Amino acid sequence: MKAIDRFLHYVTFDTQSDPMSSNCPSTEGQLLFARHLAGELREIGMEDVLLDKNGYVTATLSASIDRKISTMGFIAHMDTSPDYSGRDVCPVIKEDFVLTDGTTLLGADDKAGIAAIMTAAATLRRCGLPHGKVRIAFTPDEEIGRGADLFDVEAFGCDFAYTIDGGKLGGLEYENFNAASAKVDILGQDIHPGEAKGKMRNASLLAMEFINQLPTDARPETTEGYEGFYHLTAITGSVGKATLCLLLRDFSSEGIERKKKFLRGLVEKMNRREEGAFSLTLTDQYRNMIEVLRGNTYPIELAAEAMREVGIVPQIKPIRGGTDGARLSFMGLPCPNLFTGGSNFHGAGEKLSISSLEKSVETIIRIITLHASRQ
Repeated sequence: MKAIDRFLHYVTFDTQSDPMSSNCPSTEGQLLFARHLAGELREIGMEDVLLDKNGYVTATLSASIDRKISTMGFIAHMDTSPDYSGRDVCPVIKEDFVLTDGTTLLGADDKAGIAAIMTAAATLRRCGLPHGKVRIAFTPDEEIGRGADLFDVEAFGCDFAYTIDGGKLGGLEYENFNAASAKVDILGQDIHPGEAKGKMRNASLLAMEFINQLPTDARPETTEGYEGFYHLTAITGSVGKATLCLLLRDFSSEGIERKKKFLRGLVEKMNRREEGAFSLTLTDQYRNMIEVLRGNTYPIELAAEAMREVGIVPQIKPIRGGTDGARLSFMGLPCPNLFTGGSNFHGAGEKLSISSLEKSVETIIRIITLHASRQ
């Protein structure tokens, strides 16, 4: 079965994750999809297929050669973004692309990655190409930042792995943002407006004042490349209380600390005038995987060489976001990110290049066979 045929079947599963749920997986649809994938892995002859109680699917492609070489893994996530509907997806094929009908997202992020991994594994089983032991994992809830929460790195048993969760052809990513979230709570004083002079403290107006002191040249819409930002994601408020939610992003650890320090200073400044109306909660989310991969460049070099051998020019650029691979790298599993052929993720404009998906399959297979020939 071709990768595109698998993909077109996978998008029929509604697997949006839910940030409001405390379950793992956060939605029943992901568990239904996980069961299907576990069955498909068994059908193509994979071993040690396991669907655990948290919805993680793992399997083994046993080595076809006698000599012992290090074990690698390939990982993709089952959920789609909660930002846009993933129910009743109606894919449309136009020339080399799969698109949506405009009412849902497509699900290339990351069902394209799953299709590429599954097709590569089936091809290796069928063709008997020489390879070492390969592990596969399909994870839940990546889109809500929980994909690595319950991932058992020790049981996965790999020396390194790749997330197949990137975008356009040739993408090879091993740098990502350092990330933190910020929550600013503002306590106002609600007084009848007819008697408010000198007494009222309008929390919503204070929230607006706070926002206006954030640097305008450090927003997502004004930054690119290696530039970090402050991103206001939500604001709620009344006269009596208001809350701001922000994301802080920077490629350097020093830069993310400066951004946290700036917010602390701004809160202190406002509190000196407003008698403790502001409180700040900062939460670290993930770190830049380059800190780990700088000391272990083999997975990067292997992927780049494999791409070149299948006729692809590696497109090395930083991820202006995060992947499960970032957290997994710090959990002891070095994990760069590779392309799938998708683009315009998380919305109705999402699309997938069929030819690039096929190249993703070729790249995975060549990484595996090249690794076997090197050791």
